[in-house]
Amino acid sequence: MSATAPPATPDKAPSAADERLLRVSPLRRLMGRPELGSVVGAVAVFLFFSVVAESFLQASSFSTVLYAASTIGIMAVPVALLMIGGEFDLSAGVLVTSSALISSMFSYQMTANVWAGVGVSLLVTLTVGVFNGFMLTRTKLPSFIITLGTFLMLTGLNLGFTKLISGTVSTKSISDMEGFASAKEVFASEWTVGDVTLKVTVLWWFVLIALATWILLRTRFGNWIFAVGGGADAARAVGVPVQRTKIGLYMGVAFAAWVSGQHLLFSFDVVQSGEGVGNELTYIIAAVIGGCLITGGYGSAIGSAIGAFIFGMTSKGIVYAEWNPDWFKFFLGAMLLLATLLNAWVRKRAEATR
Repeated sequence: MSATAPPATPDKAPSAADERLLRVSPLRRLMGRPELGSVVGAVAVFLFFSVVAESFLQASSFSTVLYAASTIGIMAVPVALLMIGGEFDLSAGVLVTSSALISSMFSYQMTANVWAGVGVSLLVTLTVGVFNGFMLTRTKLPSFIITLGTFLMLTGLNLGFTKLISGTVSTKSISDMEGFASAKEVFASEWTVGDVTLKVTVLWWFVLIALATWILLRTRFGNWIFAVGGGADAARAVGVPVQRTKIGLYMGVAFAAWVSGQHLLFSFDVVQSGEGVGNELTYIIAAVIGGCLITGGYGSAIGSAIGAFIFGMTSKGIVYAEWNPDWFKFFLGAMLLLATLLNAWVRKRAEATR
C-alpha cells in the first residue's frame, strides 16, 4: 500500500527561499546610491559655513549660493552623463563662450533679430558636439586627446574671429536689437520674492536634472550609457549602439553649453572672447564630487547637482566668512580628494553588503 504525501497548506512557507526574490533592505539600497557621499559632504559644508559665517543662513545669501550652483550645475549634469558613459569633454568650458559669441556676432553683423543668432548658435554648438563624438568613435583616440584638440581650436577661434569682426576682444552691444528682451526673459530673467531672488538658470538646472535622471533610470538610452561606460566592447557585443550613444552624450554637453552661453550673453550683453577657459575642470569636479567614477559606468545626475551645490556653497561661503578668496582653490581641491575617497569607501561598502 503506497503512502501519499499530505497536501501543502498555504500557511507553510517553502524551506528555501528563491534567492532571486530576496528583498534588499533600505539601508543596503541607500549605501548603493552613488550620490550618498556627496549628500554627506553637502551637509558638512552647510553646517561648517553656518557656524563660521553669520550671513550664510540669510535668505538673500541662499539665493546667491543657488545661482552660483546653477551656473555650474547646468553643465555638470550632462558632463556627469558623459563621464558615466566613460568619456571626458575638455572643450565644454570654451564651448559656452563660443555659443555666446556666435549668437552675438551673427545677430550684430546680419542686423537680424537676435533669435536668429540664437538659432544659428544652437546649430553650430550641436555640430561641435557631433564632431567630438564622431572623431572619438572613428579614430579610437582617447576623449582626452580629442576634446583637448577641440578646446585649443575653439580657444583660438573665439579670440581670432572676435578680433577680426569686432576689432577688439569683446563683442558689440546688441541690447537695442529686436528680440533681445524676449530672449533675456528665457535665458537671463529673475524673480524676487521677499529677500530671495531666483534666476531662471535655477529653473533650467532643475529641468535638466529631472530629464537626465529620467533618461538614466527609465529609458533604454540610460541603460546604454551605463553599458558603454562599463565597457564599450562588451556593450557592442550585446547590441548597444556605442557610436550613437557617445555622439548623443556629446550633443547633450553641447546643448547645455548653448544654454549657458545664452545666459552669459543676455545677462551681460557683451561677451569677452577669453572667458570659459578652465571651467571644464569645474564641471568635471562637480560630477566627481557627486559620485561619478573617472573610469565610467557609475554615477548619477542628482549627484552632480549636489556636487555643484557644494561648489556654490564653498565659493560663496568663503566670501561670507570674509576669508581671503585665494584659499578657494585649496578648499576645492581638498573637497575633491575627500569626496573621491568617501565615494570610493561608500562603493566598497555597498559591494561588500551585496
